[in-house]
Formats: sequence, C-alpha cells, structure tokens
Amino acid sequence: MSNFDNEEQNQSMESGNKLLDEETLFIVSQTFKALSDPTRIKILHLLSNKPHSVNEIAENLQMLQSTVSHQLRFLKNLRLVKYRREGTTMIYSCDDEHVMSVLQQMIDHAMHH
Repeated sequence: MSNFDNEEQNQSMESGNKLLDEETLFIVSQTFKALSDPTRIKILHLLSNKPHSVNEIAENLQMLQSTVSHQLRFLKNLRLVKYRREGTTMIYSCDDEHVMSVLQQMIDHAMHH
C-alpha cells in the first residue's frame, strides 16, 4: 500500500472515529446504568407493552409503590419514560424508542441463549 493510500485510510478513519464529548459519554453511561438494574428492566419492559399507572406497575411487578416511584423518577430524569396526568393518577409510558429497541434486542438475545 502506498503512502497516499495510508494517508487516505487514516483520514477516513479519523472522520468516522471522532472522540465522544463528555456529555454524550455521560448520557450513554447513565442509560446503560439504567438498563443494568433488574427492577428498571422489568418496569421498562412492562411499559413497552402499554402505559401504566404507578399502582398498576407495582401490582403487576409485585413491588412496593414507593420502590416503583423511585425507579420511575430515575427513568424520567434520563427521559426514558414520560407521564401524563389523568385526574390524580400519573400514567407512565416509554419515551425513548431507541433505548427500548436496544432493551428488546438484549431480551431477545438473552432468550436465544
């Protein structure tokens, strides 16, 4: 390979391999942190099927409402879930289809093995 070819390859690699900025690294690491917790995985998986209230999530997953609320707050801060108010009830749903797609792929992968 000539020097010209090496230079061209290096330039191509540099443009495709830009370093990630600190904010992007933080968001990615926090998202993986969210997906590393079994309770949050259960909540996200449940919400991937349809929206639920805190009480419905707690009932379905046999958890304390306070535990569910704590985890939902964490997920909401990462913009992985969103909520709407129906009277006095908060209805939660998924807010990031990219992350839900990654989660579903990981679930499929785990079930495949």
